[in-house]
Amino acid sequence: MKHLIIYGATGYTGRLTAKAAHSLGLPLLIAGRNAQQLEILAKDLGVATRVFALDDPDTLDAALSDCGVLLNCAGPYLHTAEPLMHAAIRNGVHYLDVSAELNSYLLAQQLDASAATAGVMLLPGSGGSVAILGSLAGHVIKNTKNARKIAIALHVSGTMSRGSAISASENMMVETLVCKDGKLQPRTSGHLQMFDFGNGPVSGIPLTLPDLITLWQATRIPDIETYVHVSGDAFPNGNLADLPDGPSETERQANRYQAAVEITDMDGSIHRARLDTVNGYSFTPLAAAEAARRVLAGTVKPGFQTPLGLFGSDFAETIADTQIMDV
Repeated sequence: MKHLIIYGATGYTGRLTAKAAHSLGLPLLIAGRNAQQLEILAKDLGVATRVFALDDPDTLDAALSDCGVLLNCAGPYLHTAEPLMHAAIRNGVHYLDVSAELNSYLLAQQLDASAATAGVMLLPGSGGSVAILGSLAGHVIKNTKNARKIAIALHVSGTMSRGSAISASENMMVETLVCKDGKLQPRTSGHLQMFDFGNGPVSGIPLTLPDLITLWQATRIPDIETYVHVSGDAFPNGNLADLPDGPSETERQANRYQAAVEITDMDGSIHRARLDTVNGYSFTPLAAAEAARRVLAGTVKPGFQTPLGLFGSDFAETIADTQIMDV
């Protein structure tokens, strides 16, 4: 059997993902640049390691030679997605990641044709908010006749990991984008929109999320807007290098995530639903490991894919304690 190789396995999300993949009994290799940290994790899991950087294509090709799936957990993806996607295409290895960075999805769009020709799937966002929001939107779309607009929001609570905070700071965008008629465009107004995540309406702040790309890719609904509602210290200030590695298990258990969506039909009718799930740092490793398991087992479509398009709208509800409710 071909291996699953997790690159960035010693980071906060990478460690949790490697442990989740190991618990599923997947044929696992862990990889990254820090040999000492990899050996500690490898000893705990009883798996082999591969130590390599991303600046030498020959080294990358050798590292992927016996792998079927590459799961990239090494952010910022601004630096890692491009060399790893190209290496995956060269070596016939399906690429997954857990990125919430828009550039990873733009890159997957650009590489769609070459990946499809090579029989390789590019599945950025295999876990995390893209899987959450895709399932929620897909659930509602099944009950609409002719949807024309999606307005979707994520409620983020608790603290952010150091790696996520650094990735967010490096990918800060001046413009807020929307998807209009299937194309990314600057938002002309920064107005707030109210969403009910289960405890009454609260304001959603317009934010450029990769779901502008993935929801269009999976549904072809022309107009999409994305929002976020933040509570707690989800977006930290100060020196990001001083942040802890990530929230503790107790902190994760105390801060669940929610999402809400409004889908407007051509006749003007609005359909709403909300989703409640475990903390994002608990959901992401479980979802990414499950996605890797399914891809290893043969659930594959060559080219750029999304969790909604590949796994269907019920994917999120198969992960941990996740529920979607019509409202």
